Amino acid sequence: MPRSTPLALTGGLLALVIACVLSLAVGARTVSPVTVWAALTAYDGGLADHVVVHSRLLRTAAGIAVGAALAVAGAAMQGMTRNPLADPGILGINAGATTAVVLGVYFADVSRVPQLMVLALLGAAVGTVAVYSVASLGRDGATPVKLALAGAAITAGLLSVTNALVMLDDSSLDRLRFWQVGTLGARSLTDIAGVGVLMAIGVVVIGVATGVLNALALGDDAAVGLGVRVTRARVLLGIAIILLCGAAVALAGPVGFLGLVVPHAARLLVGGDYRRIVPLCLLGGPVLILLADTVGRVISPPAEVQVGVMTALIGVPVFVILIRTRRQVGL
Repeated sequence: MPRSTPLALTGGLLALVIACVLSLAVGARTVSPVTVWAALTAYDGGLADHVVVHSRLLRTAAGIAVGAALAVAGAAMQGMTRNPLADPGILGINAGATTAVVLGVYFADVSRVPQLMVLALLGAAVGTVAVYSVASLGRDGATPVKLALAGAAITAGLLSVTNALVMLDDSSLDRLRFWQVGTLGARSLTDIAGVGVLMAIGVVVIGVATGVLNALALGDDAAVGLGVRVTRARVLLGIAIILLCGAAVALAGPVGFLGLVVPHAARLLVGGDYRRIVPLCLLGGPVLILLADTVGRVISPPAEVQVGVMTALIGVPVFVILIRTRRQVGL
């Protein structure tokens, strides 16, 4: 284990604690860290500041769940596809989940999180299969470049369908306009617990398979030489990724770029071993999304910039840098 790994994990844990405190304390009404601690350890429903802190608890819990899910899913996708640009938002998974949810809202008036979760999982699965099917056309199969191009094309097509449906119905637009750009608000403990089970399964599967990810990142021939059953491994990892992304979309909408930025930051800190990258993503994802959500609350008061917009503002410059640095992304 490199000397930097324990330090990076310790720093990530400390950053997560700080991000949680900021998420609970900062907003339209800012409270002190002392009050946050008092509200968590000796809650008094008669004190306004305590009520404010508790109203933000679910939002913070949702941020931790969604951030961890998307960051770990992004890391797994990059290792499985050998594509440093792999991300749930780029390879069509989030777009498929979003389109399925919008179809359910438009045609069946779906609104409950369990229903949204089923639709999001189905949509994520369809989006994944579509991207891999298109990218696999031709003799060289699903290369990293073809995966990125197929994902971009299918994402664009699905988002066009989504926007068209939303614009056809004003009531659907009102219900979906915040969710569609990514938001952590308006979820109950039951909602978070329901999707949390699926997220936990996905994280455990990927965590157990970090050695397999290391082998797949070397290429199929090397993975087979190391005793990995490549097809079975990809199917299991794909199911775990779909669980993570579908649950995250059902809970918070399509939050983009987080699954791209965090694994690259982790790789920069601890190297290319997924046994170190995945645990760091588990901490770094929540840190990024909670900080983005906190900044979004105070950047334009009294209005609130949704977290999906803030993560995109961070992710787009990083994406451009990766595209320009051809040697790093292997294009």
